[in-house]
Amino acid sequence: MKILIVDDNPTNIIIVREILKKENYRDTVAVSSAFEMFQSLGLDHTGQGAVTSTTDIDLILLDMMMPEMDGIEACRIVQQYEELRDIPIIMVTAVGDSKKLAEALDAGAVDYVTKPINKVELMARIRLALRLKQEKDWHKERDQRLQEELRLAGLVQNAVLSAPIDDPFFEVNALYKPSFELAGDLYAWYPLGEGRYGIILLDMMGHGISSSLFCMFIASVLKDTVNTYVEPEKVIQELNRRFSQLHIDSQLVQYYFTAIYLVVDTKFKRIDYVNAGHPPGLLYMEDGSLNMLETGCPPVGLFDKIEAETRSITYNGKGHIVLYTDGLLEAVEGTQEEQIDYLARNLAASHMLDIERMQEMFFDDNVPQEREDDKCLVWISLKEGEGQNENQE
Repeated sequence: MKILIVDDNPTNIIIVREILKKENYRDTVAVSSAFEMFQSLGLDHTGQGAVTSTTDIDLILLDMMMPEMDGIEACRIVQQYEELRDIPIIMVTAVGDSKKLAEALDAGAVDYVTKPINKVELMARIRLALRLKQEKDWHKERDQRLQEELRLAGLVQNAVLSAPIDDPFFEVNALYKPSFELAGDLYAWYPLGEGRYGIILLDMMGHGISSSLFCMFIASVLKDTVNTYVEPEKVIQELNRRFSQLHIDSQLVQYYFTAIYLVVDTKFKRIDYVNAGHPPGLLYMEDGSLNMLETGCPPVGLFDKIEAETRSITYNGKGHIVLYTDGLLEAVEGTQEEQIDYLARNLAASHMLDIERMQEMFFDDNVPQEREDDKCLVWISLKEGEGQNENQE
């Protein structure tokens, strides 16, 4: 443990050093002014600018009354730097003015001792301050490890999201912005053969670690479920069955997720879907008409069994489908009906995804919203490939 002693009186420095030496605190540095202290902490002599080097100081014994700059002002300057504010500062003062002592504590000092220095009192306060710093350092190191683990977990979670598909008759892509390192939104799509594609977007209740873990569980069973059951109502029912099998001890929180699952058949130009408590999908036809893919059953996980019925829509020519989570709605002011109306009007312009425009409208940091939530938008373009009519005959 390295202790920095700041005092303009050489005698006081000798006394403090001797006390510390007898208590086996031999790693000490002494300076005679606040400006020298700043330099010892990696600042320039005025205490301004950025911290230019890391410091190994663990505690500062700072004289309150010094020429040029007193200890209170010096303490206040040190506290302005995030890299230095965890270093405990103990004021050493001959002043018995309670207002001055209160001012020193308000400036960031953790404690004080009065002159003439009492050895027992000084060491007790030093040991307490160093113990608190050790605990702070431990928590800080643990938080850094946790942040790194979360960052890596976020990379793993992002890796399970589906890559864009660009086929002659079908194109799908997504824009995604989690509110934290880990998120509760998940999208995926799978070619099912013969021009069919299964697409799902789900939004887990809440966000953060618990929601992301549930999302990863769903991601682990999705591909097998979609390829085995294919039909939307059966896929949603199977996901509900698998999710309900999870044993959750807490009875205070009901975990569930909303989802919309589609099977797009580009050969017969049909869309089969189930909307399980999710915001309505938007289907834009070539003739300019809009179809809402609205809720038809409860969210997944609320009940042991759910009744889900597949709905079907046919389309002609080009078109596009937009799926989104409620975090995207919250980027728009107004009631939910007004938010959906805003999306319906502003997503109709083109059948092809304009990433830059969508990014500016919904995902930029300057987009106002009531609270931060995961945001996800899935864009499906229904195209007419060359020779489509011949292929269908």
